[in-house]
Amino acid sequence: MPLAMNRDVFITCAVTGSGDTAGKSRHVPRSPKEIAASAIDAAKAGAAIVHCHVRDPETGAPSRRKDLYKEVTDLIRAADVDVVLNLTAGMGGDMIFGDVEKPLPLKDIGTDMAGATERVAHVAECLPEICTLDCGTMNFSLGDYVMTNTPSMLRAMAKMMTDLGVRPEIEAFDTGHLWFAKQLVEEGLIEDPVLIQLCMGIPWGAPDDLNTFMAMVNNVPANWTFSAFSIGRNALAYPAAAVLAGGNVRVGLEDNLYIGKGEFATNAQLVEKAVGVIEGMGAKIIGPAQVREKLKLQKR
Repeated sequence: MPLAMNRDVFITCAVTGSGDTAGKSRHVPRSPKEIAASAIDAAKAGAAIVHCHVRDPETGAPSRRKDLYKEVTDLIRAADVDVVLNLTAGMGGDMIFGDVEKPLPLKDIGTDMAGATERVAHVAECLPEICTLDCGTMNFSLGDYVMTNTPSMLRAMAKMMTDLGVRPEIEAFDTGHLWFAKQLVEEGLIEDPVLIQLCMGIPWGAPDDLNTFMAMVNNVPANWTFSAFSIGRNALAYPAAAVLAGGNVRVGLEDNLYIGKGEFATNAQLVEKAVGVIEGMGAKIIGPAQVREKLKLQKR
């Protein structure tokens, strides 16, 4: 597929994530007030979409508590800046296996398995405009952690999201995830317009070299809208790669803690950096109203 640069680009800011990052940088928000404030700052810096997880306010550990999501949602909606809200629905499928000779029973610490309705409960409560759907199972990062999203689970969650009027953002970590995403669309469980996030460089999904990235891009149907990001040291290079390949941009402290070597970033600084790259390439940043029109989102 020939490259076709995107000239009208939206930015998603992934505000906090669920990784072990809250203890590494003081800028990673923990409490609902901190998460909402960081999301609002990112919106003021140019993000049209904010993608939010929640954490235990005391420990910084990832959480699925509905009351925390509700507080974040209410604070963002009450802010003096417009932004599209995107809540994760990626948690509740975490399995930590035992050692290689005795993988079962699963380890209690880190394992978090929930049914489809429970995994989407905060989405039903808060009704964001977008929520994520991690479209496959994979070995994730180090150790014996497996992120599980079975075909039946994904079908059930996708139907719930669509029935709620919430646009799924398909998160694809490898080409097989794109393959199954197409199946969900073919079965009518995800409706047009289709939104997808290409998640590059996460061990052990698709590596973030340009050949693999373009293999992912070339597997995205032409009528879908896609964004892309990488984590760590290549995170700040991916805004340029994504725009040049015809996509949109994601940055944020979920993916990368640094604005420069040894210099911790805020979410707003990462968005400002992406704005500079995008505009420096001759493209235009579009805002939440244009994103809603493009993706047929229901503002609440």
